[in-house]
Amino acid sequence: MSLYRIMLVDDEEEVRGAMIRQMDWEKLGFTVVGDAENGQDALEKLEQLEPDVIMTDIRMPYMDGLSLVARIREKYPFMKILIFSGYDDFEYAKQAIKFRVTEYILKPVNGEELAEILKRVKDSLDEEIEQRRNIHILQERYENSLPVLRELFLNDLVSQTAEVTDAEFRLREYGIDILDARKWLAAVIHVERLEQTGEQEFSGHQELIPISVRALVEDHLKPYCRFAAFNSAEGITVIAALDGYNSETGLIDQLHDICKESRRILGIAITIGVGYSCDRFQEIGHSCQTAVDALGYRAIVGSGRTIYINDVEPVNRGKLQFEAKEETELTTAIKFGSREQIGSMFEELAARMDDVKVHANQYQVYMLTIVNCLIRLMQQYDLEMAEMFESEEHYADIMKRVCRRESFAEEMIPVACRMNEALNQARDNTTRKAIVEAKSYIQENYADPELSVDMLSRHLHMSPAYFSTVFKKETGQTYVNYLTEVRLQKAEELLKETDDKTYEIAQKIGYQEQNYFSYVFKKRYGMSPTKYRGIRGNG
Repeated sequence: MSLYRIMLVDDEEEVRGAMIRQMDWEKLGFTVVGDAENGQDALEKLEQLEPDVIMTDIRMPYMDGLSLVARIREKYPFMKILIFSGYDDFEYAKQAIKFRVTEYILKPVNGEELAEILKRVKDSLDEEIEQRRNIHILQERYENSLPVLRELFLNDLVSQTAEVTDAEFRLREYGIDILDARKWLAAVIHVERLEQTGEQEFSGHQELIPISVRALVEDHLKPYCRFAAFNSAEGITVIAALDGYNSETGLIDQLHDICKESRRILGIAITIGVGYSCDRFQEIGHSCQTAVDALGYRAIVGSGRTIYINDVEPVNRGKLQFEAKEETELTTAIKFGSREQIGSMFEELAARMDDVKVHANQYQVYMLTIVNCLIRLMQQYDLEMAEMFESEEHYADIMKRVCRRESFAEEMIPVACRMNEALNQARDNTTRKAIVEAKSYIQENYADPELSVDMLSRHLHMSPAYFSTVFKKETGQTYVNYLTEVRLQKAEELLKETDDKTYEIAQKIGYQEQNYFSYVFKKRYGMSPTKYRGIRGNG
């Protein structure tokens, strides 16, 4: 069993250091992954450090322990939280209970007492993980899973083979509560591989992997929204019904957490594709297909994460539906594949013509169908046909040139490769444009104390997780660090050019607390704003 991750939060560096030194953390089953000086600092580190347990003081500047706990509970409802304080105050204890704090510990912290508390926390974490890993429990869930008819109906529903007029009746008959929502969204979960832990736990029980992943889905989504989860040809499909109080970005955050917990707890790497939302229930099949399309981008953006179709499709996001299997495979190769894969695909298509003996007209129809698929793809993404074919010829002349059976692959491979390059360039340009817009938005709104990743993501129509990833990739720094740099640059200017008081400058650059502004400024420049102004003024 790997060590559980713990983070310490206390405004006194000596206290944090002493606590780290005094305990044999590994013996207790933990590793200290980091520490923070206050609640604000802790929130900024949480996403990166991903602790299982938070130990925090109550009395701290800028953001106290209870405020931190309240913020943690919004996003991490199952995280273990230990509060320690030198204040034996009943009101604090009451609030701690309200936020489902695991333990309330009085300072000074006794080493033996803390060891006993940590042992209880570890036992609790072990039990929770064991419940999710236990083969017998998973077997029971498997045996008591939904009837086959329910699974078949849901598959028919997303493949659009179920009668729409009959769908509402059957949903109610099977007890599937996803009707009468504000909008719907489909997601498809693909199991990538087993990590070392998963290999140990699921050896000889591969059939239980979907059950274990679905259990995670149940745990995370049940408190958030109405949904139906079922096994499909593509993996595990989820249909989420979003009401007025929940959002697409909130759902994507939940799915992102499922990816992380699947790897950490189950030892299973999964990728989740999320499709376009729809306002009509009858369109859920299209949402599901675009979720499958999103999974195709894992070769580009990486596996083991949530991929939202809105984040990865270039501009002009209309989708084409291809009925034939070879058309789907060809389109996928052009959008996501390498030159070698594209070449191999066309050689296969050409080889099929050699394997059958049909009338010459049927060869022409077959080749025209393939070429027209490419042309429709060009139109979908606003690619110039003349550039792709490297020809100013009329459409009919192009068809005559490329639809020669003996040279079909030779003619079409360069065309498909140029399309591949153009689509990759469009995708990169879309991402870069979004980052430029994000920087501009930050420059215009840095004074807003509520400015956050969520606000910026809504403005850009991106999921927060994807925005954070591409922002760091394109800029080399996190959103929080970039925003802090912008604010501190503005603070520099105001300190040099105005006589504004420190609290006035703090408010002008987006900090509600003067003390927190001074803390951040000193951390960056090694001196207080007042001292900085004095030095610069003298200079």
